[in-house]
Parts: sequence; structure tokens; C-alpha cells
Amino acid sequence: MAYGRVVQTADRTIGSRPLTAMLPAEVLARPGYRSLADAVRTLILDGRIALHVRLPAERELADALGASRATVTAAYDLLRESGYVRSRRGSGTWTELPDGHRPVGAHALVGAGGFRADGEPGIDLAIAAMGAPDGSLAEALAWAAPRLPALARDPGYHPFGLPDLRTAVADRFTRRGLPTRPEQILVTAGAQQAFALVVSLLCRPGDRVVTENPTYANALDALRHARLRTASVPVSDAGWEMEIAESTLHQTVPRLAYVIPDFHNPTGSLMPEEQRLRLLAATRACGTWLVVDETIADIALDVPAPPPLASLAARPGADHVITIGSLSKTHWGGLRVGWIRATAKLVTELAAVRVCADMTGSVLDQVVSLPLLAGLDRSLPARLAQLRAQRAALVGSLQRHTPEWSWRLPPGGLSLWVDLGEPVSSALAERAHAAGVHIGRGARFGVDPGTFEHRLRIPYTLSPGRLDEGVRRLARAFHDGVPLAPGVERPYWVA
Repeated sequence: MAYGRVVQTADRTIGSRPLTAMLPAEVLARPGYRSLADAVRTLILDGRIALHVRLPAERELADALGASRATVTAAYDLLRESGYVRSRRGSGTWTELPDGHRPVGAHALVGAGGFRADGEPGIDLAIAAMGAPDGSLAEALAWAAPRLPALARDPGYHPFGLPDLRTAVADRFTRRGLPTRPEQILVTAGAQQAFALVVSLLCRPGDRVVTENPTYANALDALRHARLRTASVPVSDAGWEMEIAESTLHQTVPRLAYVIPDFHNPTGSLMPEEQRLRLLAATRACGTWLVVDETIADIALDVPAPPPLASLAARPGADHVITIGSLSKTHWGGLRVGWIRATAKLVTELAAVRVCADMTGSVLDQVVSLPLLAGLDRSLPARLAQLRAQRAALVGSLQRHTPEWSWRLPPGGLSLWVDLGEPVSSALAERAHAAGVHIGRGARFGVDPGTFEHRLRIPYTLSPGRLDEGVRRLARAFHDGVPLAPGVERPYWVA
């Protein structure tokens, strides 16, 4: 895999065929200009068509739809009037959002806090993670305690990670179907640091990166902080738009692509094997590094846990794949232990970057992680059973309190991607915050500002009682409106 850069010259466009494939059946059956404009506007707001993308020429789209050019012209005119596209003579028609849709951008980490203004307990639905399983940390600490004196005799600097932990992570990859040697593992302070290290080594400001849309909010912040140009691949309730993915990779020739194929955050979708193979082939053909985030891969609630995506390629067909993961979702986010799996050469270069940032990871955290990782297959079933029960409780609460909202039950993961039916997500998050509920508004997960305003991500990581109370407060804020208290801060941080 070459480390050199490719000059990006191609425009971001969407052809008439992929656009037509995304339109509802009723629009295709009777393509009126208002219904066509409404459908395209919905695709833009839902992130399925990215911003600043050139739409097909009017005659081209008319031919694909079997409609008159006048119909498409009138639809484009309506979209221009409402601020969803702009046109320039000789350059075409480009997607955008009307004034008033505020950018998401990277924000300060604002903690949710434990109480609302009137002193009532707050409910944190912004973080899709659970507390540590009962007794697990105490048992791990008891196992680690007699081993610490021997480790404490050396200086404690292990920039690659403790050798025993590197071996344990490598062995787990091997058992899952991806043969891995310890020298292919770099232990990090969580998956977020792993991603930041990869971006720091492989990308420079202005490089093009492809992500899913929507995607993990903190990964987007890392890309914005690195001043990278982002192109996107839509992920809907039906899954990945793979034709658009292949077209986007071909057009933009990105430096890096970041994906969450296993119980995608926030939609919960699971990428089919056929699409994984297409993604492997497309990224390899473009010379693009493929970063696979496996943070949620073990949270398989209704289907078997998937094998690593890189295991589907014959060697050396996956040398461009970098896999990151952590113990944050299976065990505890407070235990800052994650990893990178890549070629030994790349791991060595990543370790050098890591030394510049924090020298080494916590030895204590890594020692405590050893028995947790070794016992994962024994402890995980109880964790998954708890999540299934909490997912059912959340679904029941939504059906009782907000029957007008809709969602798709994901086969795994930690949250529901809820459709509110109207673009009020940010306003609802503010009202809910005043009522003591901290929630991940849809726009926080969008590559482009202002998209997914009709969505909320609602984790099922709290107890059934807390989930029901949280949904009850959300429903009250949605149906009646809750006035914002003076000085209320908007909760932007989600995990």
C-alpha cells in the first residue's frame, strides 16, 4: 500500500440512475414536479444526497424518469426557491440547505450533568454505553494486583502496549477468522485515540476522506479537527447505498475511508457480506486506506457476531484495511483500552506518532483488561441479554408515549435511530435538555450541516425505568413544548 497522495480533481456528482433508484415508487409512477421536488428535498435532509453535490442535468433526469423536461425544470425551480439547490449557468445544479440551518461543526465537550435546573435528576440519553458489569472490575483488579509489583520494576513505558495484551488482542482476531500476529497490534487509549492516530499519520489538511452518512459523531469531529475534506456514502434504514459508495470512491479517490459495518452507529445496520466484498475491492482499486471501526461488533443481539471485514480478502488483499476496536462498549468506557490492527510496518509508524502524543498507555488499565478480554466470551451473553431486555423496554415506551414516531429494530448495537416525522430534532433536544433529558440530535451525526433534523438517536443502555421516564419527558417536550431555562447549554457531546 503506497503512502503517496493522489491529486483530487473530480467533481462530486450524482447520476440520473442512482438518483432515480432512491426516489419513492409513487414518484416514479407519476412524476409530478411537486412530488419530485419533495422527494429530492427529503433525500437531502436525510443525508442520502450530500450537500454540494451536482444533480443530473434536467434533460438527463427527465429521460431517466420518463417525464417531461418541463416537470424536472419546475421541480428544480421549486427546490431553488426553497433554498435546497443553487444553479449557475454552465455549471449545473448543486445541493445545499436554506438559510437558518446552523452548521454542526466540532464543539466543546459539554457534560450532560446529573440534574436539571429545578434539581430533579437528569437522564443521559446522549451516551450509548453502559456501566461496567457488576463485579467485573473488582475481579479483574484482584487478578491484576499480584502481577503489578513485577511490572512496576521497569519504567512502565510500552508505546506499542503491554506484550501480553497485544498477544491477547491478536489471538482474538485469529479466533474470529483473521490470522493476526502481536506485532500487528497497537494498544491505544480507546478507539477514538486509535482513529485520531490513523488520521494523524495518513492524512494531511485538505485530503479527501469518505465516511458514511450518518456516522459516529466524534469521528466526524476528529476529521474536522484535522481539516480534511469529507465526502459521504448514504446509510439509510435499508442499509448502504453501495452504488453511490463505489461512484464516490471512484470520483474522489479519497485518502481514507471510515466505516462502521457492524451494527452501524447510529442506524444499527449490518453490512451484508456481498457489500463488504465490494467495499474491499473498491477501496483497494482506488488506493484508499479503509478504516473499519469494530467498537460495536460484539453487540450482536439477533444475529451471530460478524467476522472481521478484513478476513474476507485473500492476502495481501486486505493490507489496506485498518481495524480499530476497544473495550468501551463490551465492558466500560472508563477503562481506556483500545487497539489498532494493521500491517506490522504501519503499526510501527503509528507507534511513533503515538509517542509524540502521550508516550504510552496506562499499564494499570492494560493489566486489568487482560482478564476482561480473556473472559469476554463468558461474560458477553449476560450483557447481550440485558441489552435485549432494555431494547424491548425502550420500544415499549416509544409505542406508549410517542406512537407517531417510527424506527427500525436493529439486529445489534446500542441504540435506535428514531424518525420524528418532522425536522424538529435540534429544537426538541433543547426542550428536552431543559426537562433534564440529554439526547443525541440527528444533526450531530450528519456529515453536512442541518441534515437529519427529523432524527434522534436513543440508546437503550439505561434501565427500563430510566428509559421510560426519559421517553416520557421527550414525549412531553415534543407534544407540549418545554420552555428553555435561561442560560441552558445545548448538549453536543455524544458517544
